[in-house]
Amino acid sequence: MSKASPGLRKRGKVWHIDKIIAGRRIQASTGETELEAAERYLKKLAHDIREVEVYGESPVKTFDQAAARYILEAHKKSLDRDLYSLDAVMPYIGSLPLLDVHAFTLEEFVHDRQEAGIAAGTIKRDLAVIRQVLKFACQKWREANGKPWLQSVPMLPSVHGPKRKPRPISRTEQASLFQLLPDYLAEMALFAINTGCRDQEICTLRWDWEHTMTDTDISVFILPENHTKNGHERIVPLNAIARSIIEHRRSLKEPGDEWVFGKKKPLDRMNNTAWRKAREQADLQDVRVHDLRHSFGQRLRYAGVSLEDRQDLLGHHAGRITTHYSKAEIGRLIEAVETLCDSRLRPEITLVRKKS
Repeated sequence: MSKASPGLRKRGKVWHIDKIIAGRRIQASTGETELEAAERYLKKLAHDIREVEVYGESPVKTFDQAAARYILEAHKKSLDRDLYSLDAVMPYIGSLPLLDVHAFTLEEFVHDRQEAGIAAGTIKRDLAVIRQVLKFACQKWREANGKPWLQSVPMLPSVHGPKRKPRPISRTEQASLFQLLPDYLAEMALFAINTGCRDQEICTLRWDWEHTMTDTDISVFILPENHTKNGHERIVPLNAIARSIIEHRRSLKEPGDEWVFGKKKPLDRMNNTAWRKAREQADLQDVRVHDLRHSFGQRLRYAGVSLEDRQDLLGHHAGRITTHYSKAEIGRLIEAVETLCDSRLRPEITLVRKKS
């Protein structure tokens, strides 16, 4: 067996480094069990450190390194969605140096996504996440010598294709789909279709966002600006169905519970395995969770609710602060969402199914 280079020591099955390189003591695991691989690792590490310390050069950073740091530092409501995009692109560019991530090296990724039938809008979101990682590397992250991880953000591929149209569901389809969902998810879906809230707004809905109107027993939820898509506070009036859901969730609440639809932590998303399985069983594969919001808006329009009130109920910013309404204005919005409970307009949906 050949002798290990100075600074390499084997602990258990793995080779570790303990060596002075360019005046710095480096103590780290190589992650390698074979001496030859550990020697290569040490040689590459020593080269990179000397380039930085002696010559002022920056070590080469790969996209997977940048993505890992982005995940740790990006405080976003949509981080779960970003992870999906990053998982999809890693086999294509994960090991590439940041400098080599550009339109040409992403062509295969875009082509394969298109061949798999992924919508253009979804691919655009994937590329937006990649662009954000590269932007962080260029504008935010610095080496010890002050140089950025990446000198400039490259152009990425452009994606063309028809925008996916909204797919509101009928009340018959609603009954078919919701009965196939587990109870917790059926409640969340029913809340979505009666409030117009987005997936993440429901998953992260907190009890301390509930407010009671002065001199009444009527409560609404006020979503803070850092939890809405457009960055504006949003009022969520509740109709009879939504109130029933809230009261049922309240009956399950335990001391210390913060989230309406979660226990120790908020749920990640509604678009989970149970949702996709129920959608397939109901033969509604083209229905997304976001289409519940579209259904809410469409039903309000069919019920004769004004455009202005529909905009407020959907949280579309129209030049006014929606949480500063008077009691009468909030009452009008509650009346608007109550139209969705009209028995003449819908078949009844069982809210909480009894266990057999």
